[in-house]
Amino acid sequence: MMRCTRQAPVPTSVNPMPEQAAPRWKMIYLARRNPQLAAEDFAQAWREHSALGRQCRNVQERVTGVTQCVRVLDGQWPADASTGFDGVNLLRLRDRESADAIWSDPETLAVMRPDEPRVFDRYVRDCALVAQERMLAAGPEGDAVLLVGLRRRPGVEPADFARALALNPPGWPGQGRVMLNLVQPQRPPGYDFDAIVECWFSDAEAMARALAAAPSLRRQLPVLYETVCSAHASVFLPTRVSHRRP
Repeated sequence: MMRCTRQAPVPTSVNPMPEQAAPRWKMIYLARRNPQLAAEDFAQAWREHSALGRQCRNVQERVTGVTQCVRVLDGQWPADASTGFDGVNLLRLRDRESADAIWSDPETLAVMRPDEPRVFDRYVRDCALVAQERMLAAGPEGDAVLLVGLRRRPGVEPADFARALALNPPGWPGQGRVMLNLVQPQRPPGYDFDAIVECWFSDAEAMARALAAAPSLRRQLPVLYETVCSAHASVFLPTRVSHRRP
């Protein structure tokens, strides 16, 4: 695991992140299922809901990739692994404008929105975050991902928060790709995350082996994170991919 020496609150002293050619935008929604839907049935109901998007031209044109992940229900996980969400959807967008345009699209409102209460505990717009993504570590995007939701410590500037997260990404054994998603300020109540980090693994078994030795996932984060992230405000969600497009 990558660690760094403890130090006083950094942020202005860290190196800037390398510039990328163009921003890459993503919509992320941390989903809770309709309570009347069994956890074991959630993935299939979600796939059925996603299929409705084929009827919506705006969705087809503006969403360039879909990765639906459901919480891994079996296995032993560290005590601070979250059970507060049932899954996460990682939607890659054509551009920033697409994140707003989808909500006002007549086809989406007529076809997909009426089906949302069947699958989720609220409308998707009420749990959706818009984020700019950046790759922190190259590697395969497997079939399991640990989602780490982080909140910025009061007094830390957003740019310094982003630099610190990028400087020393998490490094669990067997981990593949690591993506940093910097969340835009406008977010629904109860979803006050400033960043979502994706730590990818080949499959759920590999992820379980990597995390099993850690009694606390929060304590396994790079020390530098402690200088910019609010204590005890992190969320760790072990998930497996249940649907992917393309």
